[in-house]
Amino acid sequence: MASIERTAYPRFKRTPLPKELDSLYTPSDEEIAFSRSCARKAQPRFGLLLLLKTFQRLGYFPAIEDIPAPVVQHVRQVGGFAADLSPAYEEPRTLYRHHEAIRGRLGVRIWSEQGSQVASKAIASAAAVMDNPADLINVAIEELVHHRIELPAFSTLDRLSGRIRTQVNEGFFASVMERLVNDEKVRLDALLDAGDTPQKKSLFHALKQLPKRSSLENLQDLLDHIIKLSEMVGADHHLERIPHVKIKHFAAEAKALDAAELKKFSAPKRYVLLLSMIHRARVKARDDLADMFIKRMSHIHRRGKDELERQRLRYRQKTEHLVATLADVIDVLETQSNDRLAGKNIRNLLIHRGGSQALQDDCAAINAFSGDNYFPLLWRFYRSHRPSLFRMVRLLAMSSTSEDKSLMEALGILLEHENRRAAWIDDAVDFSFSNERWKKTVLTKTDDGERIHRQHFEVCVFSALAAEIKSGDVSIKGSETYADYRDQLLSWEECAPMVAPYCQQLGFPGESQDFVTNLCDWLTLTAEKVDKGFPENKALVIDDSGQPVLKRHVAKEPTPSARALESTVLDRLKERNVIDVLCNVAHWTGWNRHFGPLSGSDPKIDNPGERYILTAFTYGCNLGPAQASRHLRGAVTPHMLSFINRRHANADKLNAALKDIINRYHAFELPKVWGDGKTAAADGTKFDMYDQNLLAEYHIRYGGYGGIAYHHVADTYVALFSHFIPCGVWEAVYIIEGLLQNHSDIQPDTVHADTQGQSAPVFALAYLLGIKLMPRIRNWHDLVFFRPSKETAYQHIDSLFTDVIDWSLIETHWKDLFRVVLSIKAGKISSSTLLRKLGNYSRKNRLYQAFRELGRVVRTAFLLRYISDMELREQITATTNKVEAYNGFSKWLFFGGEGVIADNDPEEQEKIIKYNDLVANAVIFHNVVDQTRIIRQLKQEGVEVKREDVATLSPYITSHIKRFGDYIIDSDAIPEPLDTSLQI
Repeated sequence: MASIERTAYPRFKRTPLPKELDSLYTPSDEEIAFSRSCARKAQPRFGLLLLLKTFQRLGYFPAIEDIPAPVVQHVRQVGGFAADLSPAYEEPRTLYRHHEAIRGRLGVRIWSEQGSQVASKAIASAAAVMDNPADLINVAIEELVHHRIELPAFSTLDRLSGRIRTQVNEGFFASVMERLVNDEKVRLDALLDAGDTPQKKSLFHALKQLPKRSSLENLQDLLDHIIKLSEMVGADHHLERIPHVKIKHFAAEAKALDAAELKKFSAPKRYVLLLSMIHRARVKARDDLADMFIKRMSHIHRRGKDELERQRLRYRQKTEHLVATLADVIDVLETQSNDRLAGKNIRNLLIHRGGSQALQDDCAAINAFSGDNYFPLLWRFYRSHRPSLFRMVRLLAMSSTSEDKSLMEALGILLEHENRRAAWIDDAVDFSFSNERWKKTVLTKTDDGERIHRQHFEVCVFSALAAEIKSGDVSIKGSETYADYRDQLLSWEECAPMVAPYCQQLGFPGESQDFVTNLCDWLTLTAEKVDKGFPENKALVIDDSGQPVLKRHVAKEPTPSARALESTVLDRLKERNVIDVLCNVAHWTGWNRHFGPLSGSDPKIDNPGERYILTAFTYGCNLGPAQASRHLRGAVTPHMLSFINRRHANADKLNAALKDIINRYHAFELPKVWGDGKTAAADGTKFDMYDQNLLAEYHIRYGGYGGIAYHHVADTYVALFSHFIPCGVWEAVYIIEGLLQNHSDIQPDTVHADTQGQSAPVFALAYLLGIKLMPRIRNWHDLVFFRPSKETAYQHIDSLFTDVIDWSLIETHWKDLFRVVLSIKAGKISSSTLLRKLGNYSRKNRLYQAFRELGRVVRTAFLLRYISDMELREQITATTNKVEAYNGFSKWLFFGGEGVIADNDPEEQEKIIKYNDLVANAVIFHNVVDQTRIIRQLKQEGVEVKREDVATLSPYITSHIKRFGDYIIDSDAIPEPLDTSLQI
């Protein structure tokens, strides 16, 4: 049975606020007149009004006795009914007649066979791609509301969804069973047996193997793992009738179980779970192998650069020796007028300095390392990787995603010469995939003409392969991260009907030529306006050399009254511990209702709500199960905390819990003083990790191994969404994705970011998605400003512009641009996946070039606004300061385990960051509750509270939060009712 708390099935609030009573349960004059037309006596009229208002809220008729007393009392007062009048119906016939009258007035049909068919059809369709019973019930509710059909009892929907879900899943199980032969079934069952292995672990455990940090040894282990996976049971035809999202769900369910638990499942379900997990393990292993290959090639190049620097240092003494020799030669020529004697003296000088041959050798050596070409030095670092890399390219099925096949042809030639030991390759090779420096390194002039140096050729091809896999110019079959992104896009035939409505929604012209004309006019008018206003722009100075300088803005100091208000608020804050905060916020928002078994059924543990709060505290504060259990005085065991985290929580459930807190937070008046929720800022902060995982990388700026928690924080201070990404990843690819993944009531349309947000493709994609990207750009004067045309000139700011927009490129690829954006909106591909492909320069990818060109238009228009609008710069700085403050605030709450993420599983690492967001948002929520209460008290005491002073407050207060010591949980304690109102 699904838990009603985790569904959208409408229910009464335990303690509705006065504002909610007024907005939801106040009968209008027309409704009061309607009640008089249906009932003459006060008692049935009272009951009818109650049923009418509650039906409008719930979509079904509750029992009169189940209606909360505040609702009854509110309708009583508004309707003018006597204090002792009961709304209960004495005659069932009157009750049913009133039901019919209300349905007729609202145009709603009674639940019947037709309603059952509507709900069944919706559930059956959804069950093909969803598995959680709560999600299926929500789909049915949405469809019934759409068809204006009265909602049945929750138990009816629960039974219906459970029956249909079982039928759909059994259909999937049966289709797989038909494709499995007996030998395959035996081999699948054998995966769950520990056998005679020394570790007493089953092969099923090996499916959960996590990749370790990038190293040659771990690369070889990963290749062995892929071979073992390929030898296991499972081919594409086994799961071909099961949608991809269902496979992912089945695999996640299997991963959360151990071998003994899987054995208890029926054979059909057990086999599907195992096959799904094997399939996902293969996909993940290919992704991990590609990641590790890219990192190993980067490591090889890094060592080559270091070696070049060492060689330069080694030859520095020889350079000084040669320079001194040259100086002495010049001195001889200047002091000796006789050429014959001068020549003799120079010869003697050279002999004395080591001889001409030695000096020539030194010159040749120094010349070899005088430039930045370290490519000839790479072989010695590549050589140890050679067998593993050849093994890798034979294991992975790779193909070009463009018409340019030169790299794949070169790779084919390389494979033909894998066992060749000769120094040269005489095959004809198209080197258009490489740059000039590589060509000079690989192509060597010999007595037999220009030939290909085999060793350098190998390094060249593998270097280009790593770069093109990263840029998306080469795809890997059976991968997820490195699949051909074109296959994930909607076709133009699918997009064509969607273009006009989408363009109308965002105010874009619906044709390519008009779209480009509109862009050109926008850029032209923006530039002209900035040029015209330049004389009044005292913050911008362009010197005689054309170099622009933007004067710094001086931040305003808080006023004495603002400091006094802050001090008063801090003095009156009650001491809170983190667990009490989580309990109170859970009572107010119900965030812990989203936790539960991954199967979607009701939890079978004692006091689940309390256990979920303790688990969030344990992982959100990074205490770990063992340490948390000690400080909780045995209230819960380490095993139970670990069990709940693995079996009852995943990233989706944590996102849903965060959404509940954010939505309730958005109802407060106080945060609206800080911002309107239409703006957010994105920034990353490093979390330390152990280095035995593929995500951890050494961060040059911060030092140490770790990953980046990339947060999106609203201008109201609350965290909206977070990703956990490797240190080396280009953070800009997640700027847009965080907004798209945020499904809360706070929906920003403007995002600020740090300098990484200045990329042209990111500007382009944000523009097409209707998002205003406005990053804080420290080195803005280093960016290129683009003119609308070569002929355009400006009186004051002309020196800023150094290039021209290629409008024809944007017009030519207009359809491609909208294919991408509509595919993202349809959920076919994520913006981060696409920007990973567009974030690396690719001369082959015309889509990249079109996005870059569109981004140049949008970025130039933004830069022009940025340098001319002081208020905009202040807003960007203020909002980015909030996300930076949030980074410190959330880390303050991440106090356990010395701040190090100890888990090596990327999924668990992501969950830990979201747990930390949940704890941080709960403390922010509670701080706003307390600040609101204190400000109301001050106003009641006659203290003048200015809005501009309140705007200087922040919910990132920690002085009253108790982090350490023993913790006692009392989840039954009921906090004071919420009052979100605040008149300022």
